[in-house]
Amino acid sequence: MSRQDINRSGEMEVFVSVVERGGFSAAAEARRMTPSAVSKLVARLEARLGARLVNRSTRKLQLTPEGCAFYERSVAILANISEAERFASTGEQAAGRIAINTSGSFGNHVLAPLIPAFMAGHPGVTLDITHTDRIVDLLEERADVAIRTGPLKTSSLIARKLGSARKTVVASPDYLKRHGEPRSVAELHAHRRIGFSYARALEGWSLMDNGETVTVPLTPGLQVGDGEAMRYLALAGAGLARLADFTVRADIAAGRLVPVLEALNPGDVEDFYAVYIGQGGPLPARVRALLDFLAEHVRL
Repeated sequence: MSRQDINRSGEMEVFVSVVERGGFSAAAEARRMTPSAVSKLVARLEARLGARLVNRSTRKLQLTPEGCAFYERSVAILANISEAERFASTGEQAAGRIAINTSGSFGNHVLAPLIPAFMAGHPGVTLDITHTDRIVDLLEERADVAIRTGPLKTSSLIARKLGSARKTVVASPDYLKRHGEPRSVAELHAHRRIGFSYARALEGWSLMDNGETVTVPLTPGLQVGDGEAMRYLALAGAGLARLADFTVRADIAAGRLVPVLEALNPGDVEDFYAVYIGQGGPLPARVRALLDFLAEHVRL
């Protein structure tokens, strides 16, 4: 078979179906092919590429590093083909599903208020938003965009900075009435400090002590997996919490929470990024529209 006779986009579509459906049989059913035909197509693809894409020795479908890379590029190429076809027929318009993965705090306090305006401006787009504070694999979660803090660890991901948020220690008026308000790092040790339980959490709180920034370790008595749970515990009077300003701004304005130790706040910030898969190539119009909208409208 000559190179001109190879239907590369067709091969990519089948391979992407195998990955996203989790196996040859499910992909065959979705593509209206036989499992043997799908298996042979992937084998021919591997032979032509000179690389194994899928490990077949396990019950669960397992991609090789080469398979992961080929999948990522295939998804991007197929998306570009779809965009080219859509542009040729109707002009370049943002349309289709966007899967967004974000923390509960950012999702509730920053993203949610912006959604009506975005959807009004892009009626052809549908959104699927998932809240979690854990770091997710965008491929496994089938997410188009994740909103996260901190440096990237995977070279296949691209980040677009949305802004920075200062952190504030807060407590409920009821908690402070019962336990008193700490006014120094030494006094802080007598108070319950609510911490994050996930692995990427910081080891403690950054505060000023005698003119120097120190890290105050957290008490192990109360840990949670997301910022919204921490906020609710602080509102309930369970202890002190250190959260991004946008998470507690409305509560402070309403008197539900009170800033604590502001004189010792070093002013450190968290940088927030919209993270997506890519190697610098063209993005689908729907994803590009969302990224541009967030970059313009997010205020932390």
